[in-house]
Amino acid sequence: MVRIQLWPDNDVVQEKITIRAGKRQVNALVIKPKDYAGGAACVLWMHGGGLATGMKEMAYMTRAIDLVKKFGVVVVSPGYKLSWQEPYPAAIKDCYATLLYIKKHAKDLGIRDDQIMVGGESAGGGLTAALCMLARDKKSVNIAYQMPLYPMLDNFDTGSSRDNHNKVWNTRKNHMAWKFYLGRNVKKAVPPYAAPARQTDYTNLPPCYTFVCTDEPFYDETLAFVKKLKEAGVEAEVDIIEGMYHSFDLYEPDSPITRETVEKFLQRFEYALEHYHAPQN
Repeated sequence: MVRIQLWPDNDVVQEKITIRAGKRQVNALVIKPKDYAGGAACVLWMHGGGLATGMKEMAYMTRAIDLVKKFGVVVVSPGYKLSWQEPYPAAIKDCYATLLYIKKHAKDLGIRDDQIMVGGESAGGGLTAALCMLARDKKSVNIAYQMPLYPMLDNFDTGSSRDNHNKVWNTRKNHMAWKFYLGRNVKKAVPPYAAPARQTDYTNLPPCYTFVCTDEPFYDETLAFVKKLKEAGVEAEVDIIEGMYHSFDLYEPDSPITRETVEKFLQRFEYALEHYHAPQN
């Protein structure tokens, strides 16, 4: 790993890694607290952007950096293939390769391998859910906790995504994003690794926390996801933010409602650190 400074932040250090899995190569960032001594949880954090835009450096704009600074965890942010570069299953393959790397190189990363967690916002939230399903089905990595924030889960229209004209993300953008990602299969019953809402078995998935807004397209699919987790016996919680729009916490970082939402998120994560562990096989 090569230590570099990609973002002006004196509280953390960054390392650039290249992950190779067969013919695939994934560039990722490892973000640690300054003077990191080892032994912390690791969070694989996947950026948003509708699967078509975004970059790994967005970890510094999202809830991921809060976890590094407040709890001293290690965040790994992969630069997964965007849909215009390569459609499904490229993105989930890149994220899965990163997950396998974390497990294999836990000692090198200085993390505890019984607290490998995953999270992300929007498209990254959808990848979070899909990755947990894939790891469970392959019995490859035991994930301790998942944080799919206002996740992009459903390639079919829902009540909240069908006729949504809100700012930042809406029906038109959502249709376009799924079309780029799934191509001719956009309205078909694709595997849950492509659209997690197609999942029929929610058992043995990691405990989950998310938050979502009432006015955004992903409201209904997020609530349905949490409901199905609970019905399958999985611990799952959702905070509902009234009257706000998609990814408001990134666009209004200093607003009172963002501060309140972030505080709840951090409280849930602190609880997860204390209560959720998943030793590796």
